[in-house]
Amino acid sequence: MGDKHGIILEDLNKTVSPKEDFYEYACGGWIKNHPMPDEFSSFGQFDVLREKSRKQVQDLILNLSSDPASKEKGSIAQKISDLYNMGMDATRLNREGSSPIQPTLNEMKERVKKNDLTSLLAWLHLGLDSAFFSSGVGPDPADSNLNIMHIGETGIGLGDRDYYLEDNETNRKILNAYEKYVKKIMLLSGYDEESAKRVWEVVIKIEKKLAEIKMTREMRRNPVLRHNIYSVAQLQKDFDIIDWPRYFKELGVEEVKSVNVSSVSYMQALPEIVKNLSEKELEDFLAYNIISNSSGLMSDDFIDANFEMFGKVMSGQKEKKPRWKRAMSIPDSMFGEAVGELYVKKYFPRENKKYMLSLVENLRKSLDKHIENLDWMSDDTKTKAREKLSVMSVKIGYPDKWKDYSEIEINPEKTYLENVQKASIWFTKDNYSKFNKPVDKEEWHMTPQTVNAYYSPIVNEICFPAGILQPPFFDISADDSLNYGAIGVIIGHEMTHGFDDQGRQFDKDGNLTDWWTAKDAENFNKLADILVEQFNKVEIAPGVNANGRFTLGENIADQGGLNVSLTAYLDTYPQKSQIDGFDNLQRFFLSYARCWAGSIREEEKLVRTKSDPHSLAKNRVNVTLKNLDSFEESFDIKEGDKMFQPAAERVIIW
Repeated sequence: MGDKHGIILEDLNKTVSPKEDFYEYACGGWIKNHPMPDEFSSFGQFDVLREKSRKQVQDLILNLSSDPASKEKGSIAQKISDLYNMGMDATRLNREGSSPIQPTLNEMKERVKKNDLTSLLAWLHLGLDSAFFSSGVGPDPADSNLNIMHIGETGIGLGDRDYYLEDNETNRKILNAYEKYVKKIMLLSGYDEESAKRVWEVVIKIEKKLAEIKMTREMRRNPVLRHNIYSVAQLQKDFDIIDWPRYFKELGVEEVKSVNVSSVSYMQALPEIVKNLSEKELEDFLAYNIISNSSGLMSDDFIDANFEMFGKVMSGQKEKKPRWKRAMSIPDSMFGEAVGELYVKKYFPRENKKYMLSLVENLRKSLDKHIENLDWMSDDTKTKAREKLSVMSVKIGYPDKWKDYSEIEINPEKTYLENVQKASIWFTKDNYSKFNKPVDKEEWHMTPQTVNAYYSPIVNEICFPAGILQPPFFDISADDSLNYGAIGVIIGHEMTHGFDDQGRQFDKDGNLTDWWTAKDAENFNKLADILVEQFNKVEIAPGVNANGRFTLGENIADQGGLNVSLTAYLDTYPQKSQIDGFDNLQRFFLSYARCWAGSIREEEKLVRTKSDPHSLAKNRVNVTLKNLDSFEESFDIKEGDKMFQPAAERVIIW
C-alpha cells in the first residue's frame, strides 16, 4: 500500500495561529474550498460524506429500475424503483394538486362529527398523525428486556416551545412566516381566505397552549423524569382525555395493564385544553396537521410553501434540495435495510470491518484504564463502570439479519401520498406488535448507509453504520493518528455516552437504576457543572449564548472521546513520527478538528441552539480542546493565547 498519507495541507488556514483559533487554523482552508451550496443551512464534512452516500444510493436505486426483478410485482426492486419514480413524477404530482390528501381530510371530518375522541385519536395514531400526544412501544427503562407501551408529548409546528413563549425579533419574524405558511397550505387544500384565517387562529391558539405545558429541552434529557409507570386505571383517573382501554384496543394492542408516561405534567394539563375545543376548532387543528405532515408528498406548491417556511425563513437555506434527493429519501428510509443490503455489498470492504473491530477494542481498553485511574470516583462505582464497559456490545457496518418488508405494498396506480401513508400505518402497527414481547437486541436503529453513529443506553450498545466508515472519518490508507483523531474519537464519543449525564443513569443491562454512590454522583455533577459553564459563556449570535446544560451529554462525550482515543493511539503507536512537518499528536488533533470543518447560516445557529443537543462545530473543537493538557503542549499554547485556559479552570471527567 506504500506510505500512509498524512493530513491534507489545503484544509489548513496558516494565516491564523493555532494558538488563537484552532478551529479556523485546522479547518479554514477546507471551509474556503467548500463554499456552502444554496440548498444547505449548514455544510460540513458530514454533509460531503452524506452527499456521497446519497449519490451511491441513487445509483443503486437507478440500477434497480433496469433489473428485471423491478417488473416483478411485490419484489423489493419493484417497490423501491416504483416509489422513487413516483416521487420523481412532477407532472403527475402537480396535476393531482391537493386531491391525494382529500380522502384523509374527509374521513377525519366524519370522525370528528361522531364526537368520539378516543376512536378519532386511535385512527390518527395508527401512522397518520400524532395529534395531542404520542404513543408507541419500546423497552421499559426499568426492565430493558421487555417492550412496554409509552405515552408522551407530541411535536408542535415550530419544533421548540420557545418560539411561542419568548417574545423577540427573531421569533416574531418566524411566527409571521408561520402564519403565512398555515394560510397558504390551507388555501392550496381548497379552503377560502376566511377559513384559512380561522384555521391559523386555531392553530396558534392550541400550539401556544401546548408549548406552555411541554417539558423544557433540559428536562427531556433527564431519564428519571421521563419514567413514570401508571396502571391503566390510574391513567384513566389522572388523564381522562379519552377512554384509554378502548384506545389501546383500537390500536390493536391487547392486554395493556400499565403504561410509561414520559411527561406527567403535560398529560395532566392536556385534557382541559382539548375538552374546551369546539368541534370546528378540533377539525381545523387536525386538518392543518394532516396537510402539513403530507406537504412533502404532494404538488410543488406545497413543497415550495414548506421550503419557504422551514428551509428559508427558519434555517436560511437559499434553495430547496433537488427533486431526486427528495424522491430518494423516501425509499431510502422506508426500505432502509433493503437499500442497505445493496449498499454494503458494493461499498463496504471487509477489511474496514476488521480494522474497526480492533480499533473499538483498543478504545475499550483505553476507557477502562481511564476509569481505573479516576481520582473522583470510588472503587465500588469504578468496578461497576468497568463492568458496564466490558459488556457494551458493538455493531459495525450492517445487521446480521435484515428487516422483512414483504407486507408493504407499493402500487403506482395509487397516489404517492397513499402509498407512503399505507407504509406508515404498517410501520406503526409493526411497532405496536412488539408490545409485551422481549426486546430484540439485534435490531438496528440506523440503516447501514447512514453517515452517523449512536449509543443506546437501554441496550448498552454502540453502533457504527457502514456509511460513516469512509474518509475523512475512516481511511484505511491514512496515517493511524488521523484515524484515531477522527473515527477513534467518534468511537470513544459513543462509548462515553454510556457514562454521560444521561447514560450513567443506566446500568450494564440497560436498566434505569442508580448504581453510583451519592458522593460519586456529587463529584460527577461538580465536574459537569464546570463544563456547562464553559459552553454557557460562548456567544453564538448577538445576545444569544450556547446552552451548556442542554448540550452537556454531547460535550462530555466529545471530551471523553478525545481523551480515550488519544490514550488508545499512544498505547498502540508509542513511537513519535513526523509527516508534513507535524508530529503525531499534532496530526491527531488536526484530524479531530477536521471532522467538524464546515459553515453554518446565522438562522440555523439559532435553530440548532434551541433544538440540537450537540454544540456548534467550532465550539466542539475550541472549547473542548482547551481542557486537554496534551493539546496545549502539542501547539505550545501559553498564557495570553486565546486558546489557553488556566489549569484551575480546566475539567476532565473521563
